[in-house]
Formats: sequence, C-alpha cells, structure tokens
Amino acid sequence: MFRPIFCLIVGMVSAILITITGSRLAAGDSPYELQPIADGLTFPTAIVQPPQENDRLFIADLAGTIWIWKQGSLQPTPFLDLSKSISPSANGAGLHNLVFHPDYQQNGFFYVVYTLPDRDEILVRYQVRKDNPDIADPDSAFIVMKIQHLTEFHYGGQLAFGPDGDLYWSMGDGAYKKSPAQNWHSYLGSILRLDVDHGEPYSIPAGNATIVDPTAKPEIWAKGLRNPWRFSFDSLTGDLYVPDVGEASVEEINVLPANSNGGTNFGWSLFEGTTPFKGTDKTGLTFPVVIYGHDDGNCSIIGGYVYRGSALSALAGKYIFGDYCSGWLWSTYQKTPNRWYTAQLMLTNQHITTFGQDNAGEIYVGAVGRAYKLVAAN
Repeated sequence: MFRPIFCLIVGMVSAILITITGSRLAAGDSPYELQPIADGLTFPTAIVQPPQENDRLFIADLAGTIWIWKQGSLQPTPFLDLSKSISPSANGAGLHNLVFHPDYQQNGFFYVVYTLPDRDEILVRYQVRKDNPDIADPDSAFIVMKIQHLTEFHYGGQLAFGPDGDLYWSMGDGAYKKSPAQNWHSYLGSILRLDVDHGEPYSIPAGNATIVDPTAKPEIWAKGLRNPWRFSFDSLTGDLYVPDVGEASVEEINVLPANSNGGTNFGWSLFEGTTPFKGTDKTGLTFPVVIYGHDDGNCSIIGGYVYRGSALSALAGKYIFGDYCSGWLWSTYQKTPNRWYTAQLMLTNQHITTFGQDNAGEIYVGAVGRAYKLVAAN
C-alpha cells in the first residue's frame, strides 16, 4: 500500500506546509538498486569525474586518500595520499572534498579541502604529474585559503565550480552554542565564492554578499547554514541545490535559481526549516523548498544531484538525495510552480555519506565502506 511519507515545504520566502502524495515502498518494490563499484573504503566524501573524461572516477575518502576507479576496480596506488597531514575523526574531521578545475585537461589543477590537526579547514590546489595522469604531484600543493575552526563538528566541506567558473566552498557553523551562521563577519555557516583564475591565491568575484552587507567577509556568497555537507549545481540549468543538516527535528533542501545574486540568507539559526528556532523575524530570509522530519530513523540529509543521465529516464530532471541514518534515497522536483513532489526511490540499508555524478549525468552513491552506482533493478 502507498502512504504519505513526510512533509513538504513549498515556496521560497513564505512557505506553506502540506503533505505530499508520495508513497512508501514495500520491500523489493524499488525499480532501482545500488551496483557496487568499489570496496575497502572507510567514509567516501567525493565521487568525481574530471572534465572531458569517461573512463575514470576519483573517490576521496575521509581518511585522507584519493583513489582512482577505472576498468572496474580501484587502482592499487592512490592518486593522492594526505593521510599523514590530517587527523580524521568520527565527528567529521578529515578529507572533505575534491573538485577538478574546468580546464583540468589543460592545466592539471584540482582542489581539495581537509582538516588540519589543529582543526582548521584548509583549501589546497594540487596539480597532476605531467608524466603520469594517475598520480598527483604532492609537491605542487598551493594553499588557497585556511579558515579557523575550533571544534570537531559541522565542517561543511563541499567544493564545486559554478556555471560562472568560480569556486564555491561550503562551511558549517562549527556547532557552537551561539551559532555564527548569522554573523556576516564569520566564514562559518556560509558558502564562499572565489575566483581562483585571477589573483594569487584568488580574487573576489563581483556579486558576493557585500552587495547586501558591505561589511561582510568579501569571500562570503551566502549565509545562514548549519552544516551544508553537500550542495550541487544542476548541470543543465545551473540552479543551485543546498541541503542543510538540521538540529532537532527537520532536514531541509534549499534551491536558488541560476545566476542568483550573492547575499542569500537561508535562516539558520533563527529558523530550523520553517520553524522558529532562535528568532521569529522572516525579513530577508530564504526558506527551504523541501523539509523532512526525523521519524523513520532519519537524522542527517546527504545532498546529491539533479539527474541528467540517460539510463534512468524516469528520474530525468529530479534531484536525488538521501539520509545518512535511515539509508533512504528520495527524488524531488518542482511539479508545478512552487509545488515540489518528493518520492521514495529505495531503502539502501547503508549509511550514505556522499553522492557523485559522472559526465554522462549518471549518479553514484558513497556509503560507509563502499561506493555504488545507481542503476535500474534487474
């Protein structure tokens, strides 16, 4: 039998709570399954394919290594090993993400973000070795930015190049009792936007949050986030999907149209989802389009991608995401203006840690110990 599974928020600023007409899947009913592609991982944090490639996937692990998957298996030698430079922890410290420069095939640049032993978060650019495309040059490390982070919690840590060519980087709020997510003078609880192609180590692109608050840190692009562990741009439209891990009761997905200006305030810690948390004034806030509660074992949203592949046609244009604790995968999309429809895809029985997308638009799922590809069920 099909039953409503959770609640949906519609609208960007003034939201209305409704119950979706999605359904609860019975065991074995899912038309999808996870096809294992790599074992022996600890906690995958990124599954990435370099631009203009179709035969290699790069898998970053919280423990500090980046592995290459090709020809059906992980290569025995890591692409880059940072395990001696970081101190991974069960609270989230470690190697958080990996992204390739859009001109990687020409310049060989890629970027990683990880936790230093003193808990600070660092963004570093590396370059692939010129004589071996499967090995990075460890001596090419170039520090782009370092952010003070005094706790072991809420690092955020997603990296993505936007349609504008700028590098976007998410930072959690550090789980401080007094969250700095509403403090435009703090990098924490933010998404940063850097122009890494001009200036050393970067320049500030026009249109960051200083257009809203001239006193804001110039690198800040958006604010008001608790722990944006994973965000992504729709590879077709350029729309930005920003899930945010909740505190007490709900998880949320925020969506910004392509070419949105800087200065968006997603509301934490004044609001959790659409519920007042430490404030009631909604002025200037952007609210989520989807929320779900902590029932059914849910606890921590893991953001994914809008599906733009060809193998799973029923998912075309739908945003795929999951939950770390319950292991559910869902899809959501805007069915009519300001109306989002969300449905279960499958119960994975895994602790989902990250998602990936290849250049053909197919979706990959990282979970504790393994990496998978989302495929049609046999």
